Amino acid sequence: MIDKSELRKMSRKELEKLSNDVQKALTSAKAKDHREAKKAASKAAAEFGFSLGEIAEPASLPPGKAKKKAKTAKKPSKPAFANPANNAQTWTGKGRQPNWYRDQIAAGTAPEAMRIANQ
Repeated sequence: MIDKSELRKMSRKELEKLSNDVQKALTSAKAKDHREAKKAASKAAAEFGFSLGEIAEPASLPPGKAKKKAKTAKKPSKPAFANPANNAQTWTGKGRQPNWYRDQIAAGTAPEAMRIANQ
């Protein structure tokens, strides 16, 4: 192992060479670890009667079950309240209250009075 004091005495070229050697050693060690991990995983899969390739692939769907289709856009909610002063202004009752609704409530109008029939 190289001591810190030895590193301080080395030239830039020597340090760069050492750095390259360390990178090569790290790459080699990583490849070795990868091989050993793959070997251990294969052995573990074999204990259950599978090959590593069989468990690495996603399981196929049971017969008769199709993949779910992409979600379709939800239908917009039906309006539940209408502005008594302008029936074109409506609100579903979900989300933020529109200004006209808040103004009507502040003026004393009951929410049920603004409710649209057929709900």
